[in-house]
Amino acid sequence: MKKVFLLCLSLAFFMAGAQHDTEWDQKFEQLGTSLPTPNSYRTASGAPGKDYWQQKADYKMDIRLDDSKQRISGDETITYYNQSPDELPYLWLQLDQNMRAKDSDSPLLQTGKMQETMSAFSFRKYSDDFDGGFDITAVTDANGNDLRYMINKTMMRIDLPKPLASGASTTFKISWAYNVNNRLVGGGRSGLEYFPEDDNYLYTIAQFFPRMAVYDDVEGWQNKQFLGRGEFALTFGDYEVDITVPSDFIVGASGTLQNAGDVLTSEQMERFEKAQNTFDKPVMIVTEKEAKKAEKSKASGTKTWSFKADNVRDFAFCASRKFIWDAMAVQLSDNNAPLAMSYYPKEGNPLWEEYSTLAVAQTLKTYSKHTIEYPYPVAISVHTASIGMEYPMICFNFGRPNKNGKYTDAVKRGMISVIIHEVGHNFFPMIINSDERQWTWMDEGLNTFMQYLTEQEWDPEYPSRRGPAANIVPYMRGDNGLARPIMTNSEQIRQFGANAYAKPATALNILRETVMGPELFDYAFKTYAERWAFKHPSPADFFRTMEDASAVDLDWFWKGWFYTTDYVDVSVENVKWYRMENEENGLETRNVKVEDAAIDGDGTANFGDAAETFVFQGLKDEMYRGFRDRLNEEKIQATIGDKNFYEVTFKNNGGLVTPLLIEWTYEDGSKELEQIPAEIWKINEKEISKIFTKDKKVTNIVLDPNMQTADTNTEDNVFPRQEGNNRFDQFKSKGK
Repeated sequence: MKKVFLLCLSLAFFMAGAQHDTEWDQKFEQLGTSLPTPNSYRTASGAPGKDYWQQKADYKMDIRLDDSKQRISGDETITYYNQSPDELPYLWLQLDQNMRAKDSDSPLLQTGKMQETMSAFSFRKYSDDFDGGFDITAVTDANGNDLRYMINKTMMRIDLPKPLASGASTTFKISWAYNVNNRLVGGGRSGLEYFPEDDNYLYTIAQFFPRMAVYDDVEGWQNKQFLGRGEFALTFGDYEVDITVPSDFIVGASGTLQNAGDVLTSEQMERFEKAQNTFDKPVMIVTEKEAKKAEKSKASGTKTWSFKADNVRDFAFCASRKFIWDAMAVQLSDNNAPLAMSYYPKEGNPLWEEYSTLAVAQTLKTYSKHTIEYPYPVAISVHTASIGMEYPMICFNFGRPNKNGKYTDAVKRGMISVIIHEVGHNFFPMIINSDERQWTWMDEGLNTFMQYLTEQEWDPEYPSRRGPAANIVPYMRGDNGLARPIMTNSEQIRQFGANAYAKPATALNILRETVMGPELFDYAFKTYAERWAFKHPSPADFFRTMEDASAVDLDWFWKGWFYTTDYVDVSVENVKWYRMENEENGLETRNVKVEDAAIDGDGTANFGDAAETFVFQGLKDEMYRGFRDRLNEEKIQATIGDKNFYEVTFKNNGGLVTPLLIEWTYEDGSKELEQIPAEIWKINEKEISKIFTKDKKVTNIVLDPNMQTADTNTEDNVFPRQEGNNRFDQFKSKGK
């Protein structure tokens, strides 16, 4: 009986809804042909297919660092395995250092305007004449015969004497050198920092050798030029690297140190071995006292540090006589306890000694829980004065105290956050190896989301900058003309940090906490990581896997958050209150709108006697003849007679469909939180009405009370309207 009555109300609502403007933006249409057609390489489920393949490139390198000239030279031997079904007449390599060459396109593409006042430092990019491009001195085959090659800016093509057949491999050699850039003058992800107080250099070296570009089933050769922002698409392989430096230098690098006994003192070697079985706090391998002594001595001669790294997509290293070095083991499972390590000069203390390696350890624990267990033997954090940057097993991170060793909470949190973020990049994209140059969000966005989870596990009160829904509101309600969809190439994104880092991280947090729930989300997210570890996923693989492993249709979510610049702005447009009156002659009609409701002194609604009444009419129509004998009208009236019915109208002003989180406050002061799935917008994407049945009288309605959906205008989320500050501004004022 009750179901039939509610059906009548639903029909009335449907007829009323049909009168609204129902312009259709296809927000719930499936992505369909927007995604690549599944095939035997990549399946419709988002998993690698039975014929999935990827290339492999192994490197043997002999690297020499000339500290007197700040110049690096190297000889490398690359063995490239063609595991594709295709024949390859040529190979493409990346020459990232050519971004700093005299003929680089990067400075030509910079735009800007003169300001009334500008610092001398701000002019550096307009006046820098540093030449840091590659000097390629030889390209030969394994037997020393010259190979023909062509350099196009930051890409180099090697023309093979005969095409490389499917299943075959080829070996070739390259000799090269370049001048190391000063990171504090010309910027950049790697380079040197000079310390005039003790006349020493600290080197953080990356993208320093010609590297194989990716050839895959999605793009063929990924040979987009490196212009400075879009990062890297790289091929997995094994590395054996010898690095020759001044004899008093300390070196850290991707991979495992092979000759520790040759480059460390006996005392340092004992500490190094102790660290491998110490799990509670870092062990000092090179102390600050030893580092200060090395700064002054500047010993002559050289040492060669040897490293080996298996199944990595890149290689980087750090080197300086200024380094303090500490390490501790992180127990991830019974047979897996990688070393978390930090390298930093005295200028980083006491901050780095206290927090860096512990932050590395926390990152490995949290990421391993949510993705895959960290597979590499070491994870290293290196102190630098400028931007953070990531490479396999090693990353460069800022966060420096004042010269007197004092630091603010903001500096400490900034350092911890950047360490978590850059170490986290070991998972995205160093292991789950997406194409950074094309899809920045696949590494930066996913990694920033995981950074948020790690920060909260580090400290539940941690003031995370990116991740919480409320924090993205200023960007989402900003000038929409400056916004770009997340699915935009790196070089074309405006407001890069908000678009590529914060927005996708926030979207995933909303997806986890509000749309799917942690249990479904975590399982699907981990499934994606496990499926695509040490492989090359595309956006479609991520989208499809998240749906495949959760049984949640998320096409509407990907379309709205990733393919458009829509934003969440839902208003409570109107509320009507109904109670039943058992009358026989018609229905008394009296609309109760927001402005008609009285407001008590405490700001809550006082509907009073303003309810619209409706008459319960017996189902006497002939169409209900089959039900009539089973109806007990008096019982139905008794069941609903004291119920309160609220017709609430919601309007989608921002275009981005979202779940409705409704907080009801009742006459007795109690509250109830109710969640309506986003699919409620399927019939009408602009405006909807819904009838709610409540036992108690409602005094106040708030939409998204805990700011979980990134609603950009919360003033119209409240019924009745209240005077005062926007709730987002109140949220900010509380220091959240």
